Amino acid sequence: MTTLTKTEGTPAPTGPDAFLSVRDLRVRFSTEDGVVKAVDGLSFDVERGKTLGIVGESGSGKSVTNLTILGLHSKKNTAIDGEIYLDGQELVEAPEKEMEKLRGNKVAMIFQDPLTALSPYYTVGRQIAEPYMKHTGASKKEAKARAIEMLAKVGIPQPATRFNDYPHQFSGGMRQRAMIAMALICDPDLLIADEPTTALDVTVQAQILDLLKDLQQEFGSAIVFITHDLGVIANMADDLLVMYAGRAVERGSVQEVLRTPKHPYTWGLLSSMPRLGSDVNEALMPIPGSPPSLLNPPSGCPFHPRCAFKDEVAGGLCSAERPTLATGRAAACHLSDGQKQSIFIDQIKPRLG
Repeated sequence: MTTLTKTEGTPAPTGPDAFLSVRDLRVRFSTEDGVVKAVDGLSFDVERGKTLGIVGESGSGKSVTNLTILGLHSKKNTAIDGEIYLDGQELVEAPEKEMEKLRGNKVAMIFQDPLTALSPYYTVGRQIAEPYMKHTGASKKEAKARAIEMLAKVGIPQPATRFNDYPHQFSGGMRQRAMIAMALICDPDLLIADEPTTALDVTVQAQILDLLKDLQQEFGSAIVFITHDLGVIANMADDLLVMYAGRAVERGSVQEVLRTPKHPYTWGLLSSMPRLGSDVNEALMPIPGSPPSLLNPPSGCPFHPRCAFKDEVAGGLCSAERPTLATGRAAACHLSDGQKQSIFIDQIKPRLG
């Protein structure tokens, strides 16, 4: 059975713009090999009408965090500590019936792979209309009209005809548009997009991102946008959270983090991306090593086994003590502010162009 524990002494969000507030979230999965610390002390806020980007390698805890917000983890092997507030309502201890009222209504999710998220046995239109009937009590006729309206809004041609098609009759880009229509049909206040453009070609990807921004302007939704692609997030997010090994290692506005990154992991992510206008034969600089096992994470800073700058910190502090992440613009790193600035200007910025 899922263990749900509120963190004592952690206040609810007090700012008028803290629509979604996560406080000291910890998610652990029990497995035959031991306990996986998938999320380990994560805190962040998302403002109304704003987009928070969450980036990091696979296994960093991005998707686990957002499935936790939706209450979609297995109840048999999951332990959840901390607090999650959505518009002032605490979700960690919310009964399943309350979560069912929220999912697809006040909060909705666009999954990474629409082909597996959509049932092959039902028409696309029926799947889009179903949550509208469930949450609003609309008739089948009203729900069909609303679903056709949403298909048109997300750019599906001949929506009245395509309403009766099955997922396999849609292209990848059209399936993703249909997923967006399903997510937005009840005008959710919070939209979680879990790598919604990963499987799409560049042209369709740009169309989907523009569509999400346009629909956010229309509906005023807050968006949590999960990706491993910093190029995508640069054009999509207002604020950025960098995750590594289940923890937040850097946060700030998207301009601050991408223009003046302060954490060695963020430096590595940016350095591993191809530069616009660079020679096609120019070698990329991948981060050495692999993400740590969350069954037995390293002591101290979780990134220190892969960090090229750990020797800049005296006394082996990086392997001995976990750095904290302050509020506001911050990076969880033992390097001093002067060291971070010097390393970035002298070594990292020249790589980025």
